[in-house]
Amino acid sequence: MKKTIDLLDRLYRGDTPTAIRFRFALLAMDLATITFFVALSMLAIQSPCITALNYIIAVYLIADLTARGLLRKRRLIYLLWPTTIADIVVVISLLFTPFVESLAFLRVLRALRLLQSYHMARDLRRIYPFFRKNESVIHAVLNLFVFIYVVSAVVLVVQMGRNPLIENYLDAMYFTVATLTTTGFGDIVLTGGSGRLLSIIIMIAGFALFLRLIQTIFQPSQVKHRCPDCGLTEHDRDAVHCKHCGRVIDIETAGV
Repeated sequence: MKKTIDLLDRLYRGDTPTAIRFRFALLAMDLATITFFVALSMLAIQSPCITALNYIIAVYLIADLTARGLLRKRRLIYLLWPTTIADIVVVISLLFTPFVESLAFLRVLRALRLLQSYHMARDLRRIYPFFRKNESVIHAVLNLFVFIYVVSAVVLVVQMGRNPLIENYLDAMYFTVATLTTTGFGDIVLTGGSGRLLSIIIMIAGFALFLRLIQTIFQPSQVKHRCPDCGLTEHDRDAVHCKHCGRVIDIETAGV
């Protein structure tokens, strides 16, 4: 057992090229599973092949959960982490879809695992200058994507069968995007008290995420200005001193 844990520790936490390739393979698998879930939700296809893929993904998730659990000293706390609970729910929905079809939409919670690993984020920053330069934008886009996809699934589950305007996942996503951008065409509305409450949540939380993304893209938290003493090139927008050497710096601003 000790040899197995040591091997897992090298793969999940190591800095060797093999370990980095392994973690990138995990990221690729996460992307593939999310793509599969999105396509399955939109197309609503059921076949023996789809069932087999569900079981394969479930086995992969169980193996990944088990490996990560073995590396934790406090395994009970690990089991109570939101991402761990989300993965457990995903596994249940994959293994018992015929019996818990209403939980199928929770498979999208797998998206919460993307780019949340410290080691993966570190690897991406170190290897790819593009990610290092645009990390905040990438995280903002990811958060917005997860919100839209999860909330669209909730809208579908809450309204399907009782709202003739929402018959599939695409209808639910259309309503979600139109609502959080405040476009509000009015051709699709949610019915009932739960529908109105869900609309309020989408407008408040979703619009805040949307504004955050726009702010991150067009008004980055740091600006480029080279410190003449230490050479630091990135500073907070309202900085008056270099945070590295303390020199007074003169950053041009557009005013308050």
